[in-house]
Amino acid sequence: MKTKRLLAALTASALVATLFAGCGGSGSGSDNAAADSGSADTSSSASAGKTTVNVWATGSDNVRQIFETLVEDFNTNSEYKDTYEAKLNFLLSGTGGATLPDMLISSYKANQEKTDFDVMDLGDEDVTKVLSMVGEDAIQPLDFSKIPNAEKVSAKPIALEGKLQPYRGTTVVLAYNSDKIPENEVPTTYDELEQWIKDHPGRFVYNTPGTGGAGDSFARTTVYNLIDDPSALTSSDPKWMEQWDAGFEKLKELHPYMYKSGGTIVYPNKNQGALDLLTQGEIDMCPMWADMVLSQRKAGIVPESVKITTIQPSFQGSVQGICVPASSSNPEGGFAFINYILSADAQTLLVQQMAAIPVVTDGVDLSGAEDLMNLDTSKFRTMGIGDLGTDFNARWDDEIGTLG
Repeated sequence: MKTKRLLAALTASALVATLFAGCGGSGSGSDNAAADSGSADTSSSASAGKTTVNVWATGSDNVRQIFETLVEDFNTNSEYKDTYEAKLNFLLSGTGGATLPDMLISSYKANQEKTDFDVMDLGDEDVTKVLSMVGEDAIQPLDFSKIPNAEKVSAKPIALEGKLQPYRGTTVVLAYNSDKIPENEVPTTYDELEQWIKDHPGRFVYNTPGTGGAGDSFARTTVYNLIDDPSALTSSDPKWMEQWDAGFEKLKELHPYMYKSGGTIVYPNKNQGALDLLTQGEIDMCPMWADMVLSQRKAGIVPESVKITTIQPSFQGSVQGICVPASSSNPEGGFAFINYILSADAQTLLVQQMAAIPVVTDGVDLSGAEDLMNLDTSKFRTMGIGDLGTDFNARWDDEIGTLG
């Protein structure tokens, strides 16, 4: 583990060095970052009279697509279109190399100033990692006088309140085939779900942890349900590893009841792998991101018979946050982009394009995604364990993935 982390840290440092080489502002270093990350052009040139706002985000391809749409709308339709020009810098998750929090941490440790990190999208795991490595000072306080739309938001971030602004919700739910499972038999608690799995061998699966957040959430929920202290859910302290044993025994107990192919237990790779098995009728139930189910159902990829529900204690849910790093070259532009992303127009784009759970509802078009109305971002069970996630996934690989 230490070797892997050292390599990751060296990769991050090398990438940041490339990014900021000779960079005294929104300058030459960002072109190298775009090349390294496969992102959009991040050069500082902007249309006459406008200043550049470098927007950094990471995630799966659906996140890339929505950020491309948001940046385009900000540049052409928003109240800021004549003042700022946003440039998207996107790192596709799961491709190896430095992550967005790695880059932020490394630039802060190197005392970089006036960087191209103007506004940054961070998830719960990212926040936990940044806090554990460098603390709060890497992110600057939000100027809410320049973000009036934030007054409409009741959702709170996992940490860094006043520095990290929630802008969309996301949660793992229980997705199921309503043609096979009557409504009165759908589990409503984790204990009921466990019993359903045992009563219906081969009809449930979760994707391999480490390849997608839905599988991560099921495995971690199983383990952390058996840890009494709720603070463990948002801690990267290695002491919690000592309390994983009971949960991993539970995962071993459930293993024989998982989906089989050719007589062998199979855990699919990635969230999509599990959702495909549900769509194809190979299984009847799985944990899945709400936005994936709803967006693909709307597109006709997932049948209308696939429904979603929540259980208690719930799977992982979170509000994705956006912030302005302390080293931003254009914090005013960063605040403008944050205010824009909280507008009714931007929230509608998030709902309609990726079935994101909006953090405001006034003026937001929920047509086709009415199920989102039942998902309250203020009541999500958040989880962020930082680098412990790497150790957790490695233990799963060693103890569960090898059971056969």
